[in-house]
Amino acid sequence: VQFGALPFKLLKAFFTLMNIRMLVRKINPDILHAHFISGVAFFGALSGFRPFVVSAWGSDILIGAKRSRLRRFIVKYVLKKADLITCDAEHMREDMRRLGVTPKKISIVNFGVDTRKFSPKRRSEKLRKKLGIHNSPTVISLRNLEPLYDVETFIKSIPMVLKEVPETKFVIAGRGSEEMRLKKLAKSLDVSDSISFVGWIPHDKLPRYLASADVYVSTSLSEGGISVSTLEAMACELAPVVTEVGDNTKWIKNGENGFVVAPSDLDELAEKIIYLLKRETIRKEFGKKNRRIVKERAEYENEMTKMENLYNELTGGISTI
Repeated sequence: VQFGALPFKLLKAFFTLMNIRMLVRKINPDILHAHFISGVAFFGALSGFRPFVVSAWGSDILIGAKRSRLRRFIVKYVLKKADLITCDAEHMREDMRRLGVTPKKISIVNFGVDTRKFSPKRRSEKLRKKLGIHNSPTVISLRNLEPLYDVETFIKSIPMVLKEVPETKFVIAGRGSEEMRLKKLAKSLDVSDSISFVGWIPHDKLPRYLASADVYVSTSLSEGGISVSTLEAMACELAPVVTEVGDNTKWIKNGENGFVVAPSDLDELAEKIIYLLKRETIRKEFGKKNRRIVKERAEYENEMTKMENLYNELTGGISTI
């Protein structure tokens, strides 16, 4: 099986490339836009279609390009072939510059949040009762259950939080390879009764879950810019506690609209969660500030207008501004 694995992968890659080329010829688009540079964007680059746009998501540049010589070659090849590259963080632009990309070819565009959908008005007492959190302050995590997002540290902080605020409930969304291990960890710490593992939440239902919580936590070990789930939580007027990675410190200022803590520091994480749970007035003040920040800096329609203008520049269209 091991000897046959490489030829099989190469054959699969060949057929994938042929299918993409056939599809592009059939659709004949104005622009080919691929996402995740060390993944499917490689096939987009090989297709030879122009203009070719790629969007970096974070780990494809920050981790993927450093994982092996082959990955680094693929990333550099895709970046070279692209006519336009978008990302959501200045430090990612700098990393790509070090890979040989001309800075003028890179534009920063945030994922954007529809603040009409992600709003504190979506708070649902019905959902809170269903989750068993209707009489309790609630902390929510939306990151997938993979090592990169370090949900383990969040769970390990829960006994410390419960010692100070016993009535607190925790909602852990997402799925991944760590799911069973994390559930066993919660059981071993005797905090399972305080946690609702709700699995993957469809995007159209996320606003209700976020608006029905009080504090948002992200324990990620790496980010591109700021995660869209953090921005969505901010739009729902939650107070965030996030790790000092990516561009988190450019959006969240300690003691002003939330807290940024060192990665994997469960003591600091617990301390900041407890602080927010015990201070409802401050927590709500942070939430209102966060919604204003998102509306000013990451409104979905504004970010998509940026993207539309970039498309127009590539195709010779007329700018909408």
